[in-house]
Amino acid sequence: MTTDGAGGTGDQDHAPTMAGLPPRGIGRFGTIVGRVTPLVVPPALLPWVAGIDVATAAASAAVDVPDHATTLLLRVDSGELVVMGPRTRAAYHLGPPGRSCVRVRMRPGGAGALLGRPPRDLADRVLPLRALPGLDVDRLAADPIAALETALTDRPEPAGRLEEAARLLAGTTVAAAAARLHLSERRLRTLFTEGTGLSPKRFARIDRVRAVLAAGPGRWSDIAATAGYYDQSHMTAEFRRFMGVTPAAFAGGRRPAATRCAA
Repeated sequence: MTTDGAGGTGDQDHAPTMAGLPPRGIGRFGTIVGRVTPLVVPPALLPWVAGIDVATAAASAAVDVPDHATTLLLRVDSGELVVMGPRTRAAYHLGPPGRSCVRVRMRPGGAGALLGRPPRDLADRVLPLRALPGLDVDRLAADPIAALETALTDRPEPAGRLEEAARLLAGTTVAAAAARLHLSERRLRTLFTEGTGLSPKRFARIDRVRAVLAAGPGRWSDIAATAGYYDQSHMTAEFRRFMGVTPAAFAGGRRPAATRCAA
């Protein structure tokens, strides 16, 4: 019998799967919070923006799972704007119940076009948006969607090759993705680092962890295979590296202690 490192039996196939998670949903933003209300992305923003929603904190801990996207975040109560770079580790935190945030998740390459700088130095960082050029911050705080439409009207759309590479990496290796795109692996690494702030290998690893988190009912071994891992033990090790606990511990609610959100 294996153990999960959190006080219980671990990742055997009879353990609870991610289907046991509350129906709050991980969603495209990869954050487990009290309530999420998706908003429609206007057609004019679709080349740059993957999703917009309003997230409202509950009394329980929120989980920011690893994410390869850069996200703009507007705190509704204070009007504070921040940019969250790609997250390479999960964060567990507590915030005041009822606090709401408008979140804008950018497509691969979209953040660079909006912020006027490549996101290569934004990984695992949260910065006040006033520290970044290229936006009318006051207007963005007053009406995020309208401000984004204005800001992006004359900006070049992200390179289609970057988003195509991101899709390929969800189901194949870095070498195979580079070959499909007729690029060298070195060129693909440069493209990803400049456009997303992550290497293609790290991008793909985060994508697999998110696939496990979003999995429906099933055996852990089947979930591992579907998500693209070599086997169940590979999935368990990778999940622990990114999430701090094994899949079974996470699904069973045995998670790292949450810290209070200071912002």
